[in-house]
Amino acid sequence: MFSLKSAITAAFSVTLLSSTLMSASANAEQVIKLATTTSTDNSGLLRTILPTFEAESGYKVQVIATGTGKALKLASQGDVDVVMTHAPAAEAKFVNDGYGTHPRGIMENDFVVLGPIADPAKLSTSDDVVEAFQKIAASDNSFISRGDNSGTNMKELAIWKQASVSPDFSGYTSIGQGMGKTLLMANEKQAYTLTDRGTFVAYKAKLDLAITFEGGADLANPYQIILINAEKYPELNHQGAKALSDWFISPAAQQMINDFKVQGEQLFKATYK
Repeated sequence: MFSLKSAITAAFSVTLLSSTLMSASANAEQVIKLATTTSTDNSGLLRTILPTFEAESGYKVQVIATGTGKALKLASQGDVDVVMTHAPAAEAKFVNDGYGTHPRGIMENDFVVLGPIADPAKLSTSDDVVEAFQKIAASDNSFISRGDNSGTNMKELAIWKQASVSPDFSGYTSIGQGMGKTLLMANEKQAYTLTDRGTFVAYKAKLDLAITFEGGADLANPYQIILINAEKYPELNHQGAKALSDWFISPAAQQMINDFKVQGEQLFKATYK
């Protein structure tokens, strides 16, 4: 027999379930999913500065660190709320295709070519990075590529193209891994590789490699934060994404980017004006 007590218990259970679901929904709305590159994660930058944003805003940032190509794919599929990458051509296509809006340049560092300390291919005497890559291909030395469609991999392939070299010579190995694992393999093989300076500095203590070529506009490495098109994916946390983008260009955040150092070295330069 259905009693008043049973009815009250059932009603209470429904109310409790409803409250739990509403609470879970509210908490979910406070999470910002950020797809970004391994360099911002491996360097320790985001782990250092994002807690300030979280404390000030009440949002929790879920960092998904991967290669630029995959980060932009996640964004184009509506799987993240905002994306921060470092491949200008791919980012421009992402925006032009209607997936991204309001791209903002927030910081930069640079790419460097690492290799054995003795620099057997004599890259240090090169006039530019294109000549440096030509020397690697013409020598008997190895080159380890990330091979993961990341911003660094895109830059590397663009340089090979400028050098009129097909990256399939005998010493070339593509491993499909992030920057950290690529550096460790290059170290093990005493090979050349291309890396962003920030990840190199973060890993320097583990490596018996040196910068064999650096400098020049061809090795500039700018980063942008890009919002996801709300018309394509209205269900995303656009409010939180905008709050994060706005915070990154604030004077306080830009100063934190400039102040971030590893082993006494500044890894990124704030660029928003």
